[in-house]
This record gives sequence, structure tokens and C-alpha cells, in this order.
Amino acid sequence: MSRSPRPTLFLRPGRERSLLRGHPWVFSGAVARVEGSPTAGDTVEIRSSQGQWLARGAFSPASQIAARVWTFREEEEVNEGFLRGRVLASLLRRSLLPETRDLDALRLVYGENDGLPGLVADRYGSHLCVQFLGAGVERWRVPLVEALRQGWETAFPGLPLLGIWERSDVPVREKEGLPLRTGLLWGEEPPSRVEIREGPCRFLVDLRAGHKTGFYLDQRENRRRVQEHALGREVLNAFSYTGAFGVAALAGGALGVTNLDSSEEALALGEENLLLNDLPRDRWENRKGDAFVELRSLRSEGRRFDLVVLDPPKFAESASQVERAARGYKDINFQAFHLLRPGGLLFTFSCSGHMEEALFQKIVADAALDAGREGRILARLQAGPDHPTALAFPEGTYLKGLLVQVE
Repeated sequence: MSRSPRPTLFLRPGRERSLLRGHPWVFSGAVARVEGSPTAGDTVEIRSSQGQWLARGAFSPASQIAARVWTFREEEEVNEGFLRGRVLASLLRRSLLPETRDLDALRLVYGENDGLPGLVADRYGSHLCVQFLGAGVERWRVPLVEALRQGWETAFPGLPLLGIWERSDVPVREKEGLPLRTGLLWGEEPPSRVEIREGPCRFLVDLRAGHKTGFYLDQRENRRRVQEHALGREVLNAFSYTGAFGVAALAGGALGVTNLDSSEEALALGEENLLLNDLPRDRWENRKGDAFVELRSLRSEGRRFDLVVLDPPKFAESASQVERAARGYKDINFQAFHLLRPGGLLFTFSCSGHMEEALFQKIVADAALDAGREGRILARLQAGPDHPTALAFPEGTYLKGLLVQVE
């Protein structure tokens, strides 16, 4: 049996099946032994218990995901040229999509789904905001930044890239044994507010301190749907963050929008977005508070709405939290069904990757049943084409939603 001089992970018997199907993760429990002395971020060979070569990946000893696959091709070496090719392919993939040609804010690199496990890069106008979420991309951070800069020049000719800003300040870094990082990686620092456009709407984004990389780019297509359905409706936008769904609703002709969020800063930025779009202030209401409490308060006040958006943060960070998350999703959907007028529309979402679509539908159905309402699914909702899912990596489809009409 031939052995590579590179450090090698040998799997337990039968644990190679997911890799043979192209899944890019090797969990620590699947590893029988490690030969060599790899450190975090090192490239390792991955072999079956019988010594069959399976993949080449990035080692992460601190994480439950012990290795993230770079390539399933044995002849393909992981080096700077490999990374430049993957980054360029990812950027060109977006620039050639007809759905994204008129956008100035979109996801350009989406981790495992683009063959770059742990790397996220979002475009906001002439700025890039990036996250290094795994030990492998952390090891290659300097050449990856250069690859992004060069790839931008090819994918977006004539459009200057002003700066690349890092937002690697998320908890998953700690699970990888990595420190949290933010700051300038190349070029100019972004201004305190970067303006982007989305159809007829414009938004101000805080790249330095906003959620994720500053904005929920994954909800772009669903904001468009809300805009299309909002005409003549009273809208409740729960977990509103900076009011993007609310702006879309008013732009679509909503009679009024109530934004509900626990963050005073987010609600204030929502006000800025309202003014930026020249929308009527008298149709806009901000309500600060815990959504679980405030949804009950709205119900007790006798408030009713024609359209409700529920876009909560991730309730399940791990598989062990799914049961608790299910109770949370049921609670808010139960309250929403009580708040909807007959014929009303519910846009309800989960961004928890561990929450399966079938379970989420069951939770919403149970909430309707307990609320004494009947509903029908008009559409299943997910992220746009700039958030593609690799066929062998269903975890890439983390955002799931339902458009439900009540009787």
C-alpha cells in the first residue's frame, strides 16, 4: 500500500461513503488515526481504512469538522495557482448570471459550494467584505486576498475595487480554534455606510459592524416577492434588522409597515433607509423589543395585519439545538397566524442549516393548527442564484422559507 509523504487522515471502516458521494466534510468521529504531524490549516491526504485515496483537504484539529475538502482529484495540488483558479471561477460564475448583471451587491464566493471551504466574499458596490471561517483558508489568507483582487479585475472589468475588508468575527472561528479578526486587508477602508441598490430600492450597509458581512444578501429574492405582494396591505416585519423587508413593502405600495426588532441601532438604520428611498414616514412604525414578547403584545392590543414577515436569527447552531429551535419557530408562527387577517400572507423563514425543510414545514403547519387557522403554501423560498448549493452539499441550502396564505 503506497503512502504519501504528506500527513494523512485514515478513516474508520465505512466512513468513506459521504466522501465517495462528494460531500466535502470529514468529521472528527470518522477519523481512525492521523499519520504525520499536521497543524491547523495544513493540507492532508484523506484515505479510507483500506488506504484508498479519497480527497485532499485542510486539517482542523480543534473543530468537529476535522478536514474540509479542497479537491477530490488526486492529481490536483493545493497551491496558489489552484486557489487563483477557484476564486476566478467563482467570481466569473456570478458575473455571467443574468439575474445578477444589474446588481451591485451580491455574494461572490460561497465556501464549500464554490470549492473554497470556509471562504465567504460579498460585494458591496466597489468594496469586498470577506470572512475566513476555516483553518484552511486562514492558512492561505494572503494569497486568497490577492486572488480576490486579481479575480475582480477579470470578472468586473472597468469597475475599480476600492478595498477588501475582513469580518472574521463570528463564533464559528472559535470552533476552529481561530481568533476573531476584523480590519482592512487591502486598499481603502469602507465608509461608515456603503450604499447599494436592489431593484428600485436603495440601502445603507454597515460593513464594519453590521450582521454577517453587513446585510442579508441571501434575502434579496424574497424582498422582491414581498414587494410584489405588498400593495394595499398592512405589513408586520418581525426581526426587521435594518428594515429591508419594510422598505421593499412600502416601495410595493403597502398601506403601512411595522418594524419589530430588539436593536435600537438597527431600527435607526432602518429609518435612514426609509429616508434614502423617499418613502412616506407616516406609513412607517418602529417597535423595539423582544419579538417573542412583542408578538404577544400586538395580539393582545388587537392589532391585525395583511402580511407578516418572520425572519429570525439562527435558532439552531448545532443538531443538538434543533428541538429547542423547533419550539421557538412554532411559537412565533403561532402568534403570526393569530395576527393575520383572513386571506393574509405569511412569509416565514429559518436560516438554521440544521433545520430540515420538511421539519420546518411541519412546525409551521402545527402552529397554524394550534392557532385554529388553515393555510396553503403558495411558494417555497430560498436564497438567490449568487448563493448556489453544491449538489453533494445540502448544508449549503441553509435558508428556507414558506409563503403561506391563510384562509
